[in-house]
Amino acid sequence: MEQLLATFIDKFGSHTHAKQYFSPGRINLIGEHTDYNGGHVFPAAITIGTFAVAKARQDKTIRVYSMNFPDLDILEFTCDEDQKRPDLKWANYVLGMLVSLRKMGFETPHGFDLAIEGNIPNGSGLSSSASLEMLVGVIARDLYHLSLASLDMVKAGKDTENNFIGVNSGIMDQFAIAFGEPDSGIFLDTNTLDYEMVPVVLTGYRIVIMNTNKRRELADSKYNERRRECETALSRLQEVLPIQALGELTTETFEQHTDLIGDETLFKRARHAVTENERTIAAKAALTSGNLEEFGQLLNASHASLKADYEVTGIELDTLAETAQAQDGVIGARMTGAGFGGCGIAIVETDKVAQVTQAIHDTYLAVVGYEPAFYACNIGSGARVL
Repeated sequence: MEQLLATFIDKFGSHTHAKQYFSPGRINLIGEHTDYNGGHVFPAAITIGTFAVAKARQDKTIRVYSMNFPDLDILEFTCDEDQKRPDLKWANYVLGMLVSLRKMGFETPHGFDLAIEGNIPNGSGLSSSASLEMLVGVIARDLYHLSLASLDMVKAGKDTENNFIGVNSGIMDQFAIAFGEPDSGIFLDTNTLDYEMVPVVLTGYRIVIMNTNKRRELADSKYNERRRECETALSRLQEVLPIQALGELTTETFEQHTDLIGDETLFKRARHAVTENERTIAAKAALTSGNLEEFGQLLNASHASLKADYEVTGIELDTLAETAQAQDGVIGARMTGAGFGGCGIAIVETDKVAQVTQAIHDTYLAVVGYEPAFYACNIGSGARVL
């Protein structure tokens, strides 16, 4: 934070009355591509994320600076603008959150100066965009003295993503980042938004994030295509079944009605949504009972389904996850996030992290041709004022 504070002073002058904030990234332990299918997800906030220094202004000007994009220097807009601007680049997430909050009836009457620095690798699939959205939500709540409930902040983030930025994502990322607690996963029913904090006790193990170092641009990926495929499969099942989402189905009920889908690709997409939801429910039970071995097997099965049925992995993620699964000291590994690049996670014995990551590194370099990156992290708190 010292360097960020110095940067704030350099760019904006005095930091008197400035405040400090942090918003984490997130991993999804299991439950991938189930959020927009009305199923369960199991995310957790992590101890890397986005730091900020912000200070209210008396006028309507908003000035923002990111240490991650120094070439863009200070970007500027006003607190009452309501249109996305190509020249604002990353700052459209800041503007979008303010627009979403105003749509919900909150006032954003004055500007502010904001400097940020994130240590979430950009494009990694660890939700740098949702981290920034929830960071802005916390800052707006603080500087504008808003009676903004965390769930409303989450909904504003989803609205920003869907309707301002133009990515058709679900609500999981923002929810995990707003509600995160140390050493706990969030077992969330995305259909009802009912959630439960579940202890994730990984005594003797670390969560190792494995970064493909292949950028994944969600808006440009096949994410929206997968969503449409699931919606089409759902609409065909709805001709007979009284359901609102694929997440309402058990595997048994689904398999009894697969003839309704009539398309092999749509069948595989829907099968992943249904089986992944069941794996997520089973993972909660495994963690609650302290059965880490079963939890690890569920992670492996999740990756296999994402590879074969949902087809969102690719050579990079498959090499990371499958190499990890073969290592002594790893109880489970899978891709996490939307796929098409980004990251995987592995649950690794603490004293074997170095040798496991070296083995994965060497295999990945030989197969893919460039180096991956690794971050051993813990589960941490949600977005907050520091």
